Amino acid sequence: MKKYALVVGASGAIGSAICAELANNGWSLYLHYNSTAERVHEHTEQLHAKYPDQEFIPVQADFSQDDGAEHLAKQLFTLQAVVFAGGHAFFGLIEDTPVEEMSKLWKVHVQNPMRLLALTSKKLRVNLVSYVLFIGSIWGEAGAAGESVYSAVKGAQHAFVKSYAKEVAFNQIRVNAIAPGFIDTIMNHHLDEEERASINDEIPLGYAGSTEDVAKMVSFYLSGQADYVTGQIIRLNGGWYI
Repeated sequence: MKKYALVVGASGAIGSAICAELANNGWSLYLHYNSTAERVHEHTEQLHAKYPDQEFIPVQADFSQDDGAEHLAKQLFTLQAVVFAGGHAFFGLIEDTPVEEMSKLWKVHVQNPMRLLALTSKKLRVNLVSYVLFIGSIWGEAGAAGESVYSAVKGAQHAFVKSYAKEVAFNQIRVNAIAPGFIDTIMNHHLDEEERASINDEIPLGYAGSTEDVAKMVSFYLSGQADYVTGQIIRLNGGWYI
């Protein structure tokens, strides 16, 4: 039987890498996007060509809206895994952060993911084992000046993982988060070369992680090889925060 995973934020750099890795491991996928339809449809066609026996279904929803989860849930059928890799960030002092940005960060990273799980829990429970995995952040644990609200919502994700893991353990649903450190994506392109070099100097391994590093860790936790792990925040940061 085919196994289906939803990747929320499939159009982003990390989300795309996760989709490629999971497809390579035999998963059929729902590829979620908000406004980047062309990118996701192109990726879907590539996956169909490479893995013709699997299914790849684009699904659209705006998680910055109150009804984002409801809109997405209506497009899902069989479901064994959910990976939340959607990204929205805001850089600025807390006094310069608009209320609208605070609300958007909360809805994208916390409110709609929680609501989606409430709406899809029945689908996850019918499997012998199911998976929920959040792509959290190092800042959800360490905090970051200039990204206080982003740090707060990522911290909320981490807290939810610990609570929800206990809530659904009886249903054999494993719930974890991966907390990446400095990953080379477009979200970090606002940094100049000097700033990048300074960060790399702080990382014990001496370099930024890649989207493939994140994708391979996701693949491992959905592979069945880590089924005694739940409620954990897995640090993927080159030793930057221990």
